[in-house]
Amino acid sequence: MSTEKNIGIVVDWLVTYAGAERVVKDFVDVYPNSELYSVVEFLNDDAKKLFHNKKVNTTFIQKFPSAKKKYQKYLPFMTMAVEQLDVSKHDVVLSSSHAVAKGVLTGPDQLHISYVHSPIRYAWDMQHQYLREAGLNKGLKGFLAKWLLHKVRVWDYRTANGVDHFIANSQFIARRIKKVYGREADVIYPPVDVDRFTLHEKKDDFYFTASRMVPYKRIDLIVEAFSKMPDKKLVVIGDGSEMAKIKSKAGSNVEIMGYQSNEVMVDHMQRAKAFVFAAEEDFGITPVEAQACGTPVIAFGKGGALETIRPYGVEKPTGIFFDHQTIESVIEAVKKFDAIDDAITPQNCRENAVRFSSERFKKEIADYVEGKWSLFNETKKIRY
Repeated sequence: MSTEKNIGIVVDWLVTYAGAERVVKDFVDVYPNSELYSVVEFLNDDAKKLFHNKKVNTTFIQKFPSAKKKYQKYLPFMTMAVEQLDVSKHDVVLSSSHAVAKGVLTGPDQLHISYVHSPIRYAWDMQHQYLREAGLNKGLKGFLAKWLLHKVRVWDYRTANGVDHFIANSQFIARRIKKVYGREADVIYPPVDVDRFTLHEKKDDFYFTASRMVPYKRIDLIVEAFSKMPDKKLVVIGDGSEMAKIKSKAGSNVEIMGYQSNEVMVDHMQRAKAFVFAAEEDFGITPVEAQACGTPVIAFGKGGALETIRPYGVEKPTGIFFDHQTIESVIEAVKKFDAIDDAITPQNCRENAVRFSSERFKKEIADYVEGKWSLFNETKKIRY
């Protein structure tokens, strides 16, 4: 019989419902009696139901001006804010972190397990890319941004010492954790709602991509590549800061639909000949969702995609990789896919995606926490 645990769950912020929030939702499902903590919380009523309508303990940033829309602008205050969350009554603190949640303060008689989606991307190896995209790589503002990110790195490295065990969402992120914090991390892949993305075996003659239109997603690259292949149709769903730029690159064979409902997105995902993915992601949920629909993936061969897509050439392939984020590399991969797409079956795609189900994630998390808790208690019994 396991020892009863009082569990606190700490997250960076709860504003929308996306990949990181799915992880937290499953944490709450596994531990319905837990308490929930976040730097800010602005969930709508439907999203709150997914978290069992729990009261969320927030920080002083919750009351800052325009925090609902501009909470990320308050990063300079978040390192301090998360340290003000009092989780001292909990035996186990389970944090879900891609920014500051892992920095919550815990004591020597508390077990802190941190599920890391990534060390703070814009403070570590992706700093230069983010500064360029934000126009903060030059001038006084650029100097201040670099100074702030230096301070964030110092804090981020120091607070890694407060984590007893790291869980990474992919082997790729485990390597990043080792590089940044000098710590080993176990890997538990995040949950994907494979039940919502059901198998659809009949495919139509179009390619598909869906994403927020922000620079690192490289939707512009996909659109440019297909504009040079006028005989192939591409459908794009999504909106964001890059919309005007992407529209300007689209040929007549590229349909940009903008933001669409979840139902429309799933319908296109199911019917597409292939899903095209050009980002370097920590894990990358949408390629798995596509495979859950029985849809093959043409993806940039770096990051988490290497762990979720079975490339042509291995048993039961589910997609094809391209080696470089260039127009030529995408075009070459699409042509290769056209030549061998019969070798990639909807059934194999679906079978591969089921490996990342929510049920699997919940069981692995429960088993992991239970094992570390038992070991922690045994260690505490040692007296000198």
